Amino acid sequence: MATPEVRNDTEQQQYSLVEDGEVIGLAAYEIEGDEIRFVHTEVDPEHRGGGHASMLVQAALDDVRANSSRTVVPLCSYVKAWIERHPDYQELTAR
Repeated sequence: MATPEVRNDTEQQQYSLVEDGEVIGLAAYEIEGDEIRFVHTEVDPEHRGGGHASMLVQAALDDVRANSSRTVVPLCSYVKAWIERHPDYQELTAR
């Protein structure tokens, strides 16, 4: 089984978690000014429990950190909780 890959599908405004060519999860966002607002995260039910959502959110936040100066606004409860559990990512919400 291939390691899932995360890619930013800007046209669909989502980070997609792709495994064997199939999207198995997504973190949807909206861009408003200098903010990126994460509005929804989901992983296919058959792939839940394997840390996929955490991997997806971390990769999305790493991409925001590396490739933009946007402020992260975690409107999605999963992203909000993930950032609260990972203090080294909290600065993204205060840029």
